[in-house]
Amino acid sequence: MSRRIIYNVSLFVALSLGPTIGVANAEMKPWIEVRSPHFCVITNGTEKDGRRVALDFEQMRYVFATQFPGYRLESGAPLTIFAPLDLASAQLIAPEMKKGGGENIAGFYSQGWEKQYALVRLDTPSDEREVEAFHEYTHSILHMNLHWMPTWLDEGIAEFYGATVFHPNQIVIGAPSMNYKFAYNEGYYTIPVEKLIATNSLNLEDADKTTMFYAESWALVAYLMFGDGMQNGAKIIDFFRLLQSGVEQQKAFQQAIGDFRTVNDGLHLYMEQRAFKATVLPAPSSIDPSSFTSRTLTVAETEAEIASMDVTSHQLVTAKSFVAQALQDNPNLALAHEENGFLLFTDGKSAEAAAEFTKAYSLDPTLYLSLFAKTMLSPIATSNLPADEDAFRLALVMVVQSNGQFAPAYVQSARLAVREGNLKEALRLSLRAEALEPWRAGYHLQTGQILLRTGRGADAAAIAQYVAPRWFGADHNEAVELWDDVPASQRPAGDPMTETLPQGSQQAEGIIKSVDCGDPQTQKNQARGMVIVLDHAGQTLTFHQKQGFDSGFSDTLWYGEDHFGLCHNLEGFRAIVEYRAPSDSSYSGDIAGIEIRDDLPASPPTAAPASSSLAPPSAPPTSTSLAASITSPSTGSATNH
Repeated sequence: MSRRIIYNVSLFVALSLGPTIGVANAEMKPWIEVRSPHFCVITNGTEKDGRRVALDFEQMRYVFATQFPGYRLESGAPLTIFAPLDLASAQLIAPEMKKGGGENIAGFYSQGWEKQYALVRLDTPSDEREVEAFHEYTHSILHMNLHWMPTWLDEGIAEFYGATVFHPNQIVIGAPSMNYKFAYNEGYYTIPVEKLIATNSLNLEDADKTTMFYAESWALVAYLMFGDGMQNGAKIIDFFRLLQSGVEQQKAFQQAIGDFRTVNDGLHLYMEQRAFKATVLPAPSSIDPSSFTSRTLTVAETEAEIASMDVTSHQLVTAKSFVAQALQDNPNLALAHEENGFLLFTDGKSAEAAAEFTKAYSLDPTLYLSLFAKTMLSPIATSNLPADEDAFRLALVMVVQSNGQFAPAYVQSARLAVREGNLKEALRLSLRAEALEPWRAGYHLQTGQILLRTGRGADAAAIAQYVAPRWFGADHNEAVELWDDVPASQRPAGDPMTETLPQGSQQAEGIIKSVDCGDPQTQKNQARGMVIVLDHAGQTLTFHQKQGFDSGFSDTLWYGEDHFGLCHNLEGFRAIVEYRAPSDSSYSGDIAGIEIRDDLPASPPTAAPASSSLAPPSAPPTSTSLAASITSPSTGSATNH
């Protein structure tokens, strides 16, 4: 899914900082690494602490393996868990926890496209510190297996599993979530079910409404699984099947579950209970924490691992400090060079970044991200010379050999096949990327563009028709572009699609000539904000930032969300600038939004068509696995306390 960011002057300045603030220092101690079969835990607590946290995550994975049979459980973005001993340790490695209220954060989850990180504080109760991590871990499992879910169901299931409680001999799934307990104790109002299911994002007006949204999403999922008249989850299974077959959500809800008034009444009665049913599983005897391996990291390795988490979560000032210290402590540490490469790239220093990736990969050939990044920054990534295309393909194959679930490598392989004119192979590779990351709208739209080039306009239109109402912002608008590209005679009947624009704005499209975010050392330029210059059919248009605005980008952009920014690396891309009348006559307009497009490359005139016998890839996933996740193997009682 395209990253939705509200850009403002202070963010531009943070991304452009030169000298870093000293964070890592001589007092940094080496942390302990504990590896279980599927997770890596890094802690400055004891080895026993690390094993206990790893055990909890292994048990959570066991829950998903049991409740979601057939689901992929391994992502192309590996998960590492940091378990700091106390608040001071957490604030050292996660500067966002120094902000107001940060001392009350027991844990969080950073879900990057290349890497995922969880942080759980050891000085907080385990049932609190892991709730957020398990909530987001649930999202990661759902998103790597399903194309789309409505927001309430996505969040409700994450709340349902995020509150999982581990006991020595059993696991309780579906106990009331912390958000539900808080909302219930505070006596918050309830959201009408019809309004709840129509919410397609969490940009709610205030914190109380957000808390209530999470709380009631948990309650509605629990009610549909265990409530009277819900047939032990059969109705929500029917709803999901209708939803995935393309039925509009309101109609699917009323058809499978019932009219909104009846469901509202039943939900309110359910929420007034003092105890709730829950699924109970026996604790797995096959997971033995004593078998987990452990070692003490060097100080430099510790600093590089922390820097990697901060790079993924865009805490760039802290990341720069830890990388600099790691390279000082060990100039030949491959991971430190890799993270330095990403920091240099984010600052727009592509040549220096490529050199760092090259060095990192030479020091450690298992660093497939360094291989991928150095390849994408090299001339072979865009060259049409046969020898360069062969070298590019070989490098991408080597990336996949290291991590077969790394979807961006398949995306770039598909684009190479398009340039070579092999549309059948391009389609196969694009579908593979879709299967690995079905939640990314842009991967579906790339498949649609390839289908369109083969003359399969109806299939391309079906993809646009699926994406447009389910994603918002830049993803929605990119789907509308695909729809408009399909000849009208090949589009299915239905209402016309329209793009969504910020209120009172208009659009300008062109190729980015330059982006200037100002000089962070000059107060005047800080206040000016961003300036973007477009080549619009030979005409130069200049737009500037007057206030914060939304931004989005094509999911196929090779460096993706983890390293995306509007200040660098965008020259030559097509952009749609949404703007309002200029407040300064020296500009063409005030920026109201920016969308970056990563257009499919040109194909030679003799491009081979894709197989017409291939089933349209726009068909959404089946609900078999979700149905299994809803059907409880056993139920017991969990008290609302």
